[in-house]
Amino acid sequence: MKEINDLIQAMEELLKQALTDINQADSSDALKQIRVKYTGKKGSLNQFTRQMGQLSAEEKPQLGQAISHFQKDFNLAFAEASEAIQAEEMAQALAKEALDVTLPGKRRKYGTRHILTQTRQEIEDFFLGMGYQVIEGPEVELDAYNFERMNLPKDHPARDMQDTFYIDEEVLLRTHTSPVQARTLEIHDFSKGPLKMISPGKVFRRDDDDATHSHQFQQIEGLVVDQGITMADLSGTLLAFSKQMFGEETEIRLRPSYFPFTEPSVEVDVTCFKCHGQGCAMCKKSGWIEILGAGLVHPNVLRMSGIDPSIYSGFAFGLGIERVAMLRNNIDDIRHFYQNDIRFLQQYKGGAY
Repeated sequence: MKEINDLIQAMEELLKQALTDINQADSSDALKQIRVKYTGKKGSLNQFTRQMGQLSAEEKPQLGQAISHFQKDFNLAFAEASEAIQAEEMAQALAKEALDVTLPGKRRKYGTRHILTQTRQEIEDFFLGMGYQVIEGPEVELDAYNFERMNLPKDHPARDMQDTFYIDEEVLLRTHTSPVQARTLEIHDFSKGPLKMISPGKVFRRDDDDATHSHQFQQIEGLVVDQGITMADLSGTLLAFSKQMFGEETEIRLRPSYFPFTEPSVEVDVTCFKCHGQGCAMCKKSGWIEILGAGLVHPNVLRMSGIDPSIYSGFAFGLGIERVAMLRNNIDDIRHFYQNDIRFLQQYKGGAY
C-alpha cells in the first residue's frame, strides 16, 4: 500500500513541475518540447504507466485514476497556454509585417502587343469584316509554288528582284505569301462561292539591311477570284482599305507597273496623310505615298491552278506590314521593329493579351 501512495505522490510532484514548465513556456516550440518531455513515448508519465503490471488488483485502479488526473490537468493547462502563445505570436507577426497604406502602390506590368502585331490584326479585322478568309501557309516553300505558279519560270529575269535563301534547288524560304494563294486556288470549290482571302506572314529576301530594307519582313497579300471581277472592284477595295488605315480623307492613285503574276499591274499610292496632298518631306513634295502593289490575276496563274480564265477573273494585292506601321507612326527605320529596344516599343503599346 505504501508503494502505491509513493507513486501517486510522485505523480502529483511531476504534475506540479509540468504545470510550472507550461506556465514558463514562451513559444510554441517550447510547448512542443514540454509535451514530448512529459507525455511522449519516452516521457516521464510513461515510467508510471509501465509499473501498472507490477501492482495488485486493488492498486491498479488507484494508479489509473492518478494517471487520468495527470493527463486531464496537463492537457487543459497545455491547451490554455498554447492558445495564449499563438495569439501573442500572431500579434507580433502582424506588428512586424504591418503595411503602410499611405505608401504609393506598385503598378503591375503587363505584356502588350508589338506594334507590328497591332498593325497586322487591324488589317486582318478590316478584311474579315469584308468577308475575307485569313489563310496562312508554310514559310519554307517549294520553288514551284513560290515562283513557277506565280508565272515566274526558272529562267525569268524577274526572279532577281526576289532572290532568297535556298535550302536546295527546289526548296527555299518564301519571298512573298503568294504561294498560299496558289495552294488555296488548287482546292477552292467555286461552286460554293467566290474565293476571298488574305494571307499574312513572314517572308524572306536577300536584301542588305538598312533603314527601309530587311532580309525578313511581314507581308499581307489579298486575292479575290470570281466571275466578272474587274479593276473597279480592286480600286474600290483598296480605297476602302486606305481610308480605314490612313483616315477618311485619304484618296488613292493607281500607276501602271509590272508584276509577273498580274496583268494589268499597278502601284497604289495614297494621299500624304501628313500634308494632305500639299507636298512635304514625308511624301517628297509629291503629295502621294506609295503603299502597295496590285493588279488583275494573270490568266497563266489561273490556268496553272486549273481555273478557266475565260470564265473566272480576279484581283490580287500585296503590302508590307512594316511599311504601313512606319507610315502611320512616322518611324524612319525598319530595324527598330526587331531590335527589342524597350524605349521604342513602349511608345506604341497595344492592348494586353
